[in-house]
Amino acid sequence: MATRPLNGRDVYLALAAVGWADGQLSQEAGDAIVRTALEEGLDLDVVQEIEEAVKTPQTIGSIDRLQMSKSDRLYVYAVASWITLLDGRVTEREEEVLSRLAALLSVPATPRAHADAIMREIASKGNRPDKFDLLGLRRRLDEELELAHAARLASPKSRG
Repeated sequence: MATRPLNGRDVYLALAAVGWADGQLSQEAGDAIVRTALEEGLDLDVVQEIEEAVKTPQTIGSIDRLQMSKSDRLYVYAVASWITLLDGRVTEREEEVLSRLAALLSVPATPRAHADAIMREIASKGNRPDKFDLLGLRRRLDEELELAHAARLASPKSRG
């Protein structure tokens, strides 16, 4: 699967909302959201808008997922999940907002669990948020989706 920029700034505002769920968005989380937008190749004017948005509390609005692939949606969920871990604890409110985001993205429980496991594995390799390998996360999620798709195609149920 080819990785392409995510569509819409609303994805990044949703990431900010997850970060703000516990009442504060750390500098590290705000930087991570902006860095994700940059690494995804969004236009600089959109990135500047996102930079301003992470400075004030956000709520999850709607997300236009029509142009988002399964990989896009899983990646956004995984990044949001990682953001909740940045301060070392995940509050009940953060869990609620993360669940709302997953519902908006149509990411079911099992893929969420797999994405969380991959995210934690990658997060454990970097000792600082700025060292978190966002592109590596994206590549790994893409690889896992391709493997799952190939396994479904090879299963006897899919053949007839």
